[in-house]
Amino acid sequence: MVVDGVVRSLSSVDELSDGNVEATLPSANVIDLAGDWVTLGAVDLQINGALGLAFPDLRLGDEERLQAICELLWQQGVSAFCPTLVTTSSENFEGSLSAIRDFQRQADDGAGAAKIMGAHLEGPFLNEAKRGAHPSEYLQPLTLERVKRLIGDSVDCISIVTLAPEIAEESAEIAAVVTWLREQNIVVSLGHSLATAKQANDVFEQGATMVTHAFNAMPGLHHREPGLLGAALVDERVSCGFIADGQHVCKTMLDLLLRTDIGRDESSGLFLVSDALSPLGLPDGTYPWDSREIEVVSGTARLADGTLSGTTLSLVKGAQNLVEWGLCEVEDAIALVTRAPRQAIGLSDLELGSPAHLLRWSQPSETRALTWQWLL
Repeated sequence: MVVDGVVRSLSSVDELSDGNVEATLPSANVIDLAGDWVTLGAVDLQINGALGLAFPDLRLGDEERLQAICELLWQQGVSAFCPTLVTTSSENFEGSLSAIRDFQRQADDGAGAAKIMGAHLEGPFLNEAKRGAHPSEYLQPLTLERVKRLIGDSVDCISIVTLAPEIAEESAEIAAVVTWLREQNIVVSLGHSLATAKQANDVFEQGATMVTHAFNAMPGLHHREPGLLGAALVDERVSCGFIADGQHVCKTMLDLLLRTDIGRDESSGLFLVSDALSPLGLPDGTYPWDSREIEVVSGTARLADGTLSGTTLSLVKGAQNLVEWGLCEVEDAIALVTRAPRQAIGLSDLELGSPAHLLRWSQPSETRALTWQWLL
């Protein structure tokens, strides 16, 4: 039951006067969902920008542009997101984090615009050999001193930090970094990394709980060295984000990835991300990206040398793709963009007192395609 936009009770129809909702709540506006699914809005933990604005370029004074992005994401079914800052200069990190912190203080939780939960720092503490599209000139060694200096007084507006644990010179250094980040309630994610399974397991023991875009910017699975990804997939404390655009990971490997999640309890080990770049919401074409350019063709973005750099497809489109490709059940695809990303950063799912920003998901029998609309 929803009262004044807030969830006030959670009951099955059978618990209400033998299923007679109208008799129990005569003044209620009863919605017959006809077998459809209802969830909270989708959550994107890795999105790099939209509407021509890359989040590392955010500055104080960009409130209207950021508000427009929040409204666009809402129109795409997203109720909350982590603006992701890829490797850039320390000055850009500082300027972007200041703008995000200022925007968060002014924003409300009303419907019509996605909420910023906190930034995702995807860099600069990455392995040079797996930097992908990240500019090498701004990569930094991994030390606690450098992490603290980069974050500065923005610790309250950061939700996730992606790092490559093996670039720390000593095991005690990475342990100190992970411990400090966790003490600040920041989720530690491993990515852009050549970490071995042992190195990854050590860092999971220290408190890392996430992997950034599984399969991408890391070694593939190997039968004698499972590596970072293999270690993560068998550790029930760890959640792996992944991209389902059909380009970052092929359908066969997506199928294999999803099968690793079979048999787990309500806490999924996987969640979808968009990894969308600043042309999200714009047509295909050539766009600036830091000091370089990216070309977007059919929603896939690449640098001039062909390096895959991201997508311009929405988060929910990834769930729709998985259903269209027959890789998972509808309920599982929906959970991958709603419940699972919330669990990955320690947020609760639908509960009493939650703002009732609810999505209604359908699968019409004539098309079998997954569709959605805002219910409340």
